[in-house]
Amino acid sequence: MYDSRSNIRHKDLNFTAHRGKMVARLTDGREVIIPVSSFPDIQQMPVKERNKWMVLDDQYFTFENMTRVYSVLDLLKVA
Repeated sequence: MYDSRSNIRHKDLNFTAHRGKMVARLTDGREVIIPVSSFPDIQQMPVKERNKWMVLDDQYFTFENMTRVYSVLDLLKVA
């Protein structure tokens, strides 16, 4: 089954624009604002560590000191 959402890619993540929120800019032009509390392991990270994020294969992201990988779809499920 084809899922058009699988073509949506990460453009940017921001943890400082809105207090307690993660802002994900996607390549389709959307800006998704998600409470950081929706991702407890990210919430536990100091803000300085949250800013060390990286995009993998355009559809996934992780952090320098984390083994877990999140996808665009993970964000859209919460939004």
